[in-house]
Amino acid sequence: MIASLKPNEIFVYGSNLAGRHGAGAAKQALQWGAAYGRDGLSGQTYGISTKDENIKTLPLSRIRDHVAEFLYEAEERPHLRFLVTRIGCGLAGYKDEQIAPMFRSRSENVVLPDEWLEILKKP
Repeated sequence: MIASLKPNEIFVYGSNLAGRHGAGAAKQALQWGAAYGRDGLSGQTYGISTKDENIKTLPLSRIRDHVAEFLYEAEERPHLRFLVTRIGCGLAGYKDEQIAPMFRSRSENVVLPDEWLEILKKP
């Protein structure tokens, strides 16, 4: 659980394409500048869409596209430290083993949950 952020830290959470942040980590992100109506970088947050405009869970292939976009954005901002929550593994309903591998090619400034680090250690 992330309770506070340093000035160079970004809270990364699972969002939706409707831009509603009503529950889970998305609701927590509001305290650090997440803006209703958008995902991506906002304040000290970055929303990665795991649900669509109707709050239905996106297929893994679409989540993978959003993760790839995030990884590019993080690599372009090496001065920031991105603290990733277990996106897609709460309200979206996916298992850690399904989402964690999407982050295998992350840059050094992307910090993953311990559960995911354990998964990524496996061949």
